[in-house]
Amino acid sequence: MAVDVILGLQWGDEGKGKIVDYLATKYDIVARFQGGPNAGHTLKFDGKKFVLHTVPSGIFRSNIINVIGNGVVIDPITLSRELSELDEAEVSYQNRLLVALKAHLILPTHRLLDAASENAKGQEKIGSTLKGIGPTYMDKTGRNGLRVGDILQDDFQDRYDSLKQKHLNLLEIYPEVAFDLEAEEKKWFESIEVLRSLRLVDCEYYINQALKQGHAVLAEGAQGSMLDIDFGTYPFVTSSNTITAGVCTGLGIAPQQIGEVIGITKAYCTRVGSGPFPTELFDETGELLRKEGAEFGATTGRPRRCGWIDLPQLQYTIMLNGVTQLVVTKIDVLNIFDHIEVATAYQIGDEETKQLPYDICHAKIEPVLESYPGWKQSLDGIQDFDALPAEAKWYLEMLEDQLDVPVTMVSTGPERKKLILRGVAAEV
Repeated sequence: MAVDVILGLQWGDEGKGKIVDYLATKYDIVARFQGGPNAGHTLKFDGKKFVLHTVPSGIFRSNIINVIGNGVVIDPITLSRELSELDEAEVSYQNRLLVALKAHLILPTHRLLDAASENAKGQEKIGSTLKGIGPTYMDKTGRNGLRVGDILQDDFQDRYDSLKQKHLNLLEIYPEVAFDLEAEEKKWFESIEVLRSLRLVDCEYYINQALKQGHAVLAEGAQGSMLDIDFGTYPFVTSSNTITAGVCTGLGIAPQQIGEVIGITKAYCTRVGSGPFPTELFDETGELLRKEGAEFGATTGRPRRCGWIDLPQLQYTIMLNGVTQLVVTKIDVLNIFDHIEVATAYQIGDEETKQLPYDICHAKIEPVLESYPGWKQSLDGIQDFDALPAEAKWYLEMLEDQLDVPVTMVSTGPERKKLILRGVAAEV
């Protein structure tokens, strides 16, 4: 068996949670391979809304094993809170949620460092979610981080105290920020006991053995491809590899184990926080997209920046990820528009190009826009692609043609049932 991959092709918030929840019925294992509690995967069913930050989105399917991989950074407080919410919803997870021993832990002082560092940047803020993600990955690459497996060691407290002291020394270079470290530490150590109660595994052995036994595995990414530490809009990026390559290091599998790569894009484009966004709209249209799409961050609550879909950007991330199937979400948000704009190229100075420039943060980019007619009607209740309004089909077929990837799923609303399946997806 191969590991299929599902990930976002834009700046995150593409609707991965709902799609993973749907696809999970095809798999035995769903595994998160990178990121941390800065993720916010929203699922809505049975009239209830759930937001997952660390737990994989297959947790609501009672027969699915869910694995938090070694590439994830875990805040025990956030994880404990999520598990309490699952308890309240009467979701059984004790025998179905596995945590990699090699996953790194977010300490309270990581969050304090994140807040102090971001605060000191003033106008140069990168838009951090202040969850401690960056400082944790810095300790990981600096080879002095704490891992989940360390909580089982006799000298765990000593290791914690040593790393905490390092952070306190670093904090001396920053102005003070409001943070009750003592209270946060108390919650953290209480949450460590919750973490100890879970099934902790050597993720690389577990996943590879599962593949040998013929089990189907779905790797779930967090954030979006344009936030990749290497290939995103640096420095306005996250601290991990959000693209397909991150699956190998985040779960401990070889490249040849990768199967289908399912890329998700909204029918338009959004971004939370700072950084370049070539198709961003600053007018009433952008505000209307935000209102119709309820574009506020699932993790931070911050209003998302909105704009038209960007084909050069999608061509770039499809290339990086090796996407084999495309999922288009929130197409229903476009129901009210007379015309829909699409960026087909960039104008940079005297040159028109479809390639993203190296220094995208400082390049003066003007998107080259083409207009398509809107459909001006509700898509509610439509379950078949051929039943879509002609203009909506034209729009989706245009994306297939321009991006050279088949559209296999179209989401027409946040609920489970609002999903149009085509081709291979219809066989699930």
